[in-house]
Amino acid sequence: MEKLIEEYSQDYALLREAVEGLSEEELSFQPAPDKWSIHQIVIHVTDDEILSTHRLRKVLAEEKPLLLSFDQEAWTDNLGYERLDREKHLLLFQLLRASMLPLLENLTPEQLERIGEYPDGVRYTFKELLELRVQHIRSHLAQIERVKQAYRADRA
Repeated sequence: MEKLIEEYSQDYALLREAVEGLSEEELSFQPAPDKWSIHQIVIHVTDDEILSTHRLRKVLAEEKPLLLSFDQEAWTDNLGYERLDREKHLLLFQLLRASMLPLLENLTPEQLERIGEYPDGVRYTFKELLELRVQHIRSHLAQIERVKQAYRADRA
């Protein structure tokens, strides 16, 4: 569990490092019309973090709470991600993660096994939801690297 919490606590620094020093052109580059820019990825990651932090807290606080998902494409398309402030979203991501750390550092074994359930009946323990948070960021960090490579190839 210590390793998982450590990884969770490092995600902001990794995300910040992944975008540091990039030009606005690099940040707004879309490798294809249906692929996200790095800017859009950062906004998405933060939107997802808002909802995921809510889910984690629900599972800790409520008995077998209902967990909800969101339509990430609709959010990207309809919330004007390209116009949103990336820096504010990075700071919000950092604050959301920091707000969870005191809870994570004091978890009991019983809390790790608390359950949340989605409307389709899929159930996750608190620990599984936390593992998904780390995996989610790692997958988007890899996506950011692919967009950087596509940008360089496009400019070559």
